[in-house]
Amino acid sequence: MDLNAVATGLATAAATIPGLSAFGYLPDSIPEPAFVITDMDIDFDRAFGRGLDQVVLRCPVLLGRADDKASQAKLNGYLSGGGAASLKAALEADGTLGGACDDLHVRRVSGRRYYQVGETQYVGAEFEVLVIGRGA
Repeated sequence: MDLNAVATGLATAAATIPGLSAFGYLPDSIPEPAFVITDMDIDFDRAFGRGLDQVVLRCPVLLGRADDKASQAKLNGYLSGGGAASLKAALEADGTLGGACDDLHVRRVSGRRYYQVGETQYVGAEFEVLVIGRGA
């Protein structure tokens, strides 16, 4: 499984939501609102012969705080299980990310808190995405 292709695939899927910037990495400057990939845990050799690797990616969605109430209302749309703004629906629309993995599942969302990136504070929440694929 190519982790760069997985990260790019997740960002491409998230970017299908109108007005949402999406990155397969944590950029130096964040245009808001933004979906970014910050952390990952990799479990190698979940099946014999490099048959399966499992990756858990943590992907916060970050919004500006100029209007806290409006930002949190918009955040709720991204956190929804379905609908035009649902990140879960967008990320799971192509479960193989164009062939970058065998399957993925948005397992949970945690937080609804403030995030500090550089000098800027954002309101957001973190998606946990489980990705499985053949070991490389």
